[in-house]
Amino acid sequence: MSDRLLQLLLIDPDPIFRLGLKVTLETIPNLQVIADVPSDTAALKVIAEILAVNSQQIHLIVLALNSEHLGEQFCRQLKTLYPYIPILILTSTSQRELIISAKAIGINGYCPKGVSISQLVPILEQVANGGYYWFEDGKMSNFTSFSLPSKLRNHLQSSGINYIDNTLYQVTEQLKLPGITLLNKAILAGQRRELLAARWLISNLLILPQERQHLPPNLPLKPPINQVIIKSETQPLINIPPVVNSQQLQSELLTLCLNKLKFPLENLTDTPLEIDILREDKKRELLYIILHKFFQQLDEIRNFNFNENQIFNLKEQILVDLWQFIIIEFFGNYSRISLDKQEINLVKLLLDNTTDLQKEIIKKVPLFWDFLSYLLLCTDLYIDNVSCPFGSKEAQSQALLILENLLIHIANNVIQPLLNNIADVETIKQNFYHRQMISTREIERFRNNLSWKYRLNQYINEAQTIFESRYELFVFAPRGIAKISIYAPRNQELAELSGIPLGVTLMLEFRDAIAPRLQSLLGFLGTGIVFVLTQVIGRGLGLVGRGILQGIGSVSSTEKGQRKNKNRE
Repeated sequence: MSDRLLQLLLIDPDPIFRLGLKVTLETIPNLQVIADVPSDTAALKVIAEILAVNSQQIHLIVLALNSEHLGEQFCRQLKTLYPYIPILILTSTSQRELIISAKAIGINGYCPKGVSISQLVPILEQVANGGYYWFEDGKMSNFTSFSLPSKLRNHLQSSGINYIDNTLYQVTEQLKLPGITLLNKAILAGQRRELLAARWLISNLLILPQERQHLPPNLPLKPPINQVIIKSETQPLINIPPVVNSQQLQSELLTLCLNKLKFPLENLTDTPLEIDILREDKKRELLYIILHKFFQQLDEIRNFNFNENQIFNLKEQILVDLWQFIIIEFFGNYSRISLDKQEINLVKLLLDNTTDLQKEIIKKVPLFWDFLSYLLLCTDLYIDNVSCPFGSKEAQSQALLILENLLIHIANNVIQPLLNNIADVETIKQNFYHRQMISTREIERFRNNLSWKYRLNQYINEAQTIFESRYELFVFAPRGIAKISIYAPRNQELAELSGIPLGVTLMLEFRDAIAPRLQSLLGFLGTGIVFVLTQVIGRGLGLVGRGILQGIGSVSSTEKGQRKNKNRE
């Protein structure tokens, strides 16, 4: 028995079996059931939360596979998102076709529920440590051969493909993110081509002819876990199978966003953000809290079975409630601080000093209603002039961008009242601020930059984006927080503009109308000036110049002759 502590995740809809297996396995010294869940959606959420903590990991997923609740599609999803985590299937009934499909997907082993705990423990250890176990009629199944070279070949093939798929997924996701340099794009594109070539070689060179005879006619031996497709340079390579309901979709979004939050959080844009004043760990903590609370809100709304009109009427209140909860949660440990020799309640101070203007800013999350409708009502997403079907990879990608911008938007508004009221308090600076932002001078400079941003947004930038039918979204990129621009129809907002913002749009329209004509006029005048300078004045200068030179030459010849005559005399 290995001395390494193996951490297991149990997934089984039967609570009695789950509890019994958990209690039994935890009597084994080197086994720990880190979590047990009843469904696929709960599993995806728990896995994302466990892996978000750096000190925890999952060595093996024990899955009760059946055709109704936890089937082939969920196995594909697990192997797509977490190809490096081994999976052992437990079933109460033997379904050969289901087991063959699971083996082809890349599942690491199968065992019936009826085996004794003394038999099960070595199997768990074998699969968790990178091995394979396929039970059939009381013995290891033999789809190919039991010879040591064959086992070694199967292990090399499966582990190699899993590693390549995991790396290929990461490279492809990085290529789709904004904020990467041209050099990095070229390097990533080269890595992608090499990985695809390596995957083809492993999939085709490590195959025995006998293996294909045991598979269904239309089922490949080892289909790409991520279903890699090559059609064009612009088409994404990885095609994640669509989820079947909104809860699975939500869990997948949670996983993808948690992975993004592991990126650096430095602001790479030219727009100052309120969270720039925070330390890196505090930024990440704040964003984690917002993400988890928002998904809790979605679960609560889903349980009430609200209709479309009710959700639409709640959309602004959802954001305000989220903002208030995050202030209570994020600053809760510092609720009592000393200010002017008095103890004050920090959370109460921040909430009481909220203005109506700030609440309006909180409510202005781009495309928030489309996002809610997608997650709760299972509607398609129409983003950036493209219609993305519900649950498709394209819709998930666009929804992830909206979610990332939502997190950053709420985080900025959580920090804003702090900066407006008690920015220069030592307790706040010690517990929250970046080291380079703790001096009074730097804090005031930072606040002044934010003040200019607010005014520019209020009078100029927002009017310009409305007039240009676009939104600017803040997203998490590999090197930090980046900004992208997407198309969105905003004609109704344009019709409601007045005052200075309306004047900005009129100036832009006037510039668009005059600029081409003025450019043509300047081009015509420039051509005329060049003609006059070169063909008229230039020639005249040339004649005069030649005359002057000739005159100078005549004078010089005369002077030389006079000098010669004087020398003769």
